[in-house]
Amino acid sequence: MKKIAILGSTGSIGVTSLKVIRKNPERYKVVGLTAGRNIKLLFEQIKEFRPKAVAVLRKEDAEELKEAIGEKVEVYYGEEGFIKIATMDVADTVISSITGAAGLLPTFFAIKAGKQIALANKETMVMAGSIVVKEAKKRGVSIIPIDSEHSAILQSLQGHPREDLRRIILTASGGPFRKLSLKEMENVTPEQALKHPNWNMGKKITIDSATMMNKGLEVIEAKWLFDLEIDQIDILIHPQSIIHSMVEYKDGAIIAQLGIPDMTIPISYALSYPHHIKNDLPPLDLEKIGVLSFEKPDLKKFRCIELAYSAIRIGGTMPAVMNAANEIAVEAFLNRQIKFLDIPVIIEKVMSSHNASPVDDIDSVIEADRWARNIAIDLIKSLR
Repeated sequence: MKKIAILGSTGSIGVTSLKVIRKNPERYKVVGLTAGRNIKLLFEQIKEFRPKAVAVLRKEDAEELKEAIGEKVEVYYGEEGFIKIATMDVADTVISSITGAAGLLPTFFAIKAGKQIALANKETMVMAGSIVVKEAKKRGVSIIPIDSEHSAILQSLQGHPREDLRRIILTASGGPFRKLSLKEMENVTPEQALKHPNWNMGKKITIDSATMMNKGLEVIEAKWLFDLEIDQIDILIHPQSIIHSMVEYKDGAIIAQLGIPDMTIPISYALSYPHHIKNDLPPLDLEKIGVLSFEKPDLKKFRCIELAYSAIRIGGTMPAVMNAANEIAVEAFLNRQIKFLDIPVIIEKVMSSHNASPVDDIDSVIEADRWARNIAIDLIKSLR
């Protein structure tokens, strides 16, 4: 039985992970949970899954939770609390599903503690991929992706000699603005951007899907997860979100993983790898779907893709800087401080202001992230 700690248990990935665990009580046991500010949902999760320890962001929420649950569960708070859950002795597997850069340190310390990682927090690999991969190899830790695209790549690599690989193709839905012109995208609202056509996700990742930065982040994550050259990673828009990604081999054969757009499937696979276990989802009905279509992304409309490719080609601290600028810009858009098309403008300006340096340790990544956030905040103030 796997003993699991979930970083980000009240988010969409965390909630779906708990559904998988609930259906398989003979396979999985929850021992730790962390959450942001959704204390009500966390309390319900604690009552059902009875973890040994939990952590929340704020001290006052931790005190409120302690009073509600008594002495049965240890309660921590803040970044230190999240790291405690990520490294707790009783856990052997950590589901990393905290949104954004906040997931980096708990995930990194989980790896240092020898925990197996089911990774949904792509920012961990974007910001510090070289360090994370090196540490995982040193500790004998497996990092199994939860992202549907990277799960598809992992599945499509099974049973094939690695030297036969030519490239991978990450598929993208295209988000809610795939058919809009650049002019029409000028005045889109947060409400419009949050209406994803196929997936039900958190706000930040949904906006990233609308700008297609999400796909740029996935390119960088794929490079580190699968030890690829950046020119071996391509993107295709596939509006139906049925083919979740593909691997092309030297002889021209392409292996793809298909499935309905539901995160239960990649989460289940990450926890049961290399096995596929039964779930309650309806089967994929290709006859009903009828057509699977593909197109290249419009890089003039979706500039974030090129910014991500540029960041990883420059390397060093640049991907961390790009990611930080994006997080600040997305937050500003959601708060109606900037327009939708200002997001790539902010990111590009922050990147242009940065002289990338080598990533020698985790502190250099954290410092680059901090620097970029401050620059982005100043830029956004100047636009008002």
